[in-house]
Amino acid sequence: MPLLEVNKLSISFMQYQKGSQQHKVTVMEELDFAINEGEIVAVVGASGSGKSLLAHAIMGILPKNVVMTGSISYGGELLDEAKLRHYRGKEIALVPQSVSYLDPLMRVGKQLRTQADGAEQLKERQGLFERFQLGKHVEKLFPFQLSGGMARKVLVSTAALGRTRLIIADEPTPGMHPGDVTEALGKFKQLAEGGCAVLFISHDIEAALRIADKVAVFYAGMIIELAPAADFHGNGERLRHPYSQALWRALPQNGFEPIAGTQPAKSASIKGCLFAERCSSAADSCGSSRPEPRDLRGGMVRCIHAT
Repeated sequence: MPLLEVNKLSISFMQYQKGSQQHKVTVMEELDFAINEGEIVAVVGASGSGKSLLAHAIMGILPKNVVMTGSISYGGELLDEAKLRHYRGKEIALVPQSVSYLDPLMRVGKQLRTQADGAEQLKERQGLFERFQLGKHVEKLFPFQLSGGMARKVLVSTAALGRTRLIIADEPTPGMHPGDVTEALGKFKQLAEGGCAVLFISHDIEAALRIADKVAVFYAGMIIELAPAADFHGNGERLRHPYSQALWRALPQNGFEPIAGTQPAKSASIKGCLFAERCSSAADSCGSSRPEPRDLRGGMVRCIHAT
């Protein structure tokens, strides 16, 4: 049984137009994926594709004007508000994308401690500080006194504890020194080897591939491909979706080939494939209906042309 299971998750925002008229804008459509204990699933894609929104949905911290359908299960139980309050910060931990999640009026050390912490957790966190080269004086600082890289290390330290069963790491490494990136990735890998499940959200495909078992490719609020990390190699010939291949070939070491066009807006009314306008393989049939997810070569893809 997967530790975390997301079924048909869709998210829409209610926005006002022309006075009191409301308009629903769908930003995420029918997401399906699962993470097992001891597994690292990376979520990659362009900015604005919905990656951080997924993290907030799992943690139950979406804005009030959101309409969410589908289900999220943890350990075989549907995650409702009461269960989230019980697990959040204990077994389920978030490494947020923005350092603004740190309270600007509270010293760092105080923010790192929770009621569930004992001597073992305190010693473990002190060890993380030492490995990240954060001196004891850092605990006495306020967030505004931290550099961007230091703040990232602090955020990783809030979640990377042995008691954690599920970590949602939302862009955890930007601004870090390369050596610290390696240290943070190594800690996530160590936790996974101990049975923790990790959802690693990043635009840095190279960093993600250093630790991921599987990669979910996001595009305009949908997972268009779920592939083993090993499929990201060579010229991308093992990848199933044209966007995944283009994303891989856009990296400097893979030819630096730009992807023509732009990702569609969330409110765009598109009946067919969301990538069709940018795809060199698109046919008339691509514009008639959304491709359904299908299993292919040990992964999942939403593309009628994938073989």
